[in-house]
Amino acid sequence: MNDAHIIKVDQIKIIERGSGIKTWPMATHFTVPHAHFTTGMSVYPVGEGAPMHKHNCDEQVTLLEGTGECEIGGVITPLAYLDSTYIPAGIFHCFRNMGTTPMRILWVYDTVRVTRTFAADGIEVEHLSPADLMGNALSQ
Repeated sequence: MNDAHIIKVDQIKIIERGSGIKTWPMATHFTVPHAHFTTGMSVYPVGEGAPMHKHNCDEQVTLLEGTGECEIGGVITPLAYLDSTYIPAGIFHCFRNMGTTPMRILWVYDTVRVTRTFAADGIEVEHLSPADLMGNALSQ
């Protein structure tokens, strides 16, 4: 049995995450039922980003377009084309678009069931669920 999948980006249903942020779920338990990890891309308009949050799993993010920054433990690090991060489970962090063009990231989680816990209120939501909204991170 061949369990290989070709994921065509133009056939992925885009998820609107708030404030113009868009996500393309790629290999997830919804799209590849036998996957052992979760991947996708998100695009952040100028001045937007994710609110401070943590996950129940490890995360790797690579900047594919634009410029941005990552904040971990109060330390802000600028990110440029193809810079990558590795963030262990349980570490609060966020990504923000600090450039003049949209910022595109590729994200990979080491599990198929991903949750996000927001630092502002401690609420935990399932990743990519309707409650997993982004945006307005620069004003928080």
